[in-house]
Amino acid sequence: MASSTSRSIGLCPSPIFPPKHYSHLSRQTIRMATPPPPYAVASSGKSSTTLTEYVGDGGVGVGDDLVLLFHHIEYACKRIAALVASPYNNSSLAKPMSLPTATGSDRDAPKPLDIVSNEIIFSSLRNSGKVAVMASEEDDTPVWISDDGPYVVVTDPLDGSRNIEASIPTGTIFGIYKRLAELDHLPKEEKALLNSLQVGTRLVAAGYVLYSSATIFCTSFGAGTHAFTLDHSTGDFILTHPSLTIPPRGQIYSVNDARYFDWPEGLRKYIDTVRQGKGRYPKKYSARYICSLVADFHRTLLYGGVAMNPRDHLRLVYEANPLSFLVEQAGGKGSDGKNRILSIQPIKLHQRLPLFLGSLEDMDELESYGDVQQKVNPGYEV
Repeated sequence: MASSTSRSIGLCPSPIFPPKHYSHLSRQTIRMATPPPPYAVASSGKSSTTLTEYVGDGGVGVGDDLVLLFHHIEYACKRIAALVASPYNNSSLAKPMSLPTATGSDRDAPKPLDIVSNEIIFSSLRNSGKVAVMASEEDDTPVWISDDGPYVVVTDPLDGSRNIEASIPTGTIFGIYKRLAELDHLPKEEKALLNSLQVGTRLVAAGYVLYSSATIFCTSFGAGTHAFTLDHSTGDFILTHPSLTIPPRGQIYSVNDARYFDWPEGLRKYIDTVRQGKGRYPKKYSARYICSLVADFHRTLLYGGVAMNPRDHLRLVYEANPLSFLVEQAGGKGSDGKNRILSIQPIKLHQRLPLFLGSLEDMDELESYGDVQQKVNPGYEV
């Protein structure tokens, strides 16, 4: 597991908040028990809705188990935010590590930052007492945590870490399912895998956290998509973007168009058409590409357009499904170029596929060109 590796590194920072075990407490007690961060300064005095308050009371009114789980996810992401911003860890933990030869080819070579982030999330999920299975981009197989945990969490702990030395935004992606109790009689390895391979339509919640000029926690419980921004004066995620709605049209496409000549005809024709202003929307489109999935998706969610990777590159279980859940809840669409992402049944944990996310009208126009999935990938290592 990645956890033993991260302990050997010895560079994981001290937590922003002292770790607590809250699995037996009510949501009201959580809010009262959470200590202020060590860097807290005087608050502005404004009354704002926090993530914990929204989840428990003001927004979706989910059960106590999910409130407790979200409290621990929130804590983990605050620690990762501090980790990626640290001048002492940023460069030393961002260097690649080689994978053992036995590791499956569907995984990227991990880096220490990925591994430490994975351990932070694993520890928080275990401490919550609410998670049966964690399936991570950093682990070859899902990890069975608890026999009576009601939830399954799938996650990419630190998306975009290959660019962190250049201070390009990174992010955490996660999705939450209910544990399939009908599988409880199976061996741990088998039931852990099957619980992790649930179809995206069964998601009960999903989210991402963007680590950039601001730390933004965007989430949905199936009742709209909402974004919270970390207030460093209080240590709270404050509701800043309630009920996000992606514009039906944007004027931006996000893709690595250096690979234009490897694209299929349909995708080339679509991009040529919209950037000349000759598509269904009579304005010229511009390219914006960060090469960080969370960052490109976040911008698309706010401003509209399409974020895409037409290759069989992104992971269905812990990248495509959670982000498609969020964009659909915001009124957009997630597709592999032919099929709705949330309707695709995963067959393996690290399954890859093309991914197109964006505004509903832009996505419909893109799919109308038919041949948009890139099947060849010559001469590239990244």
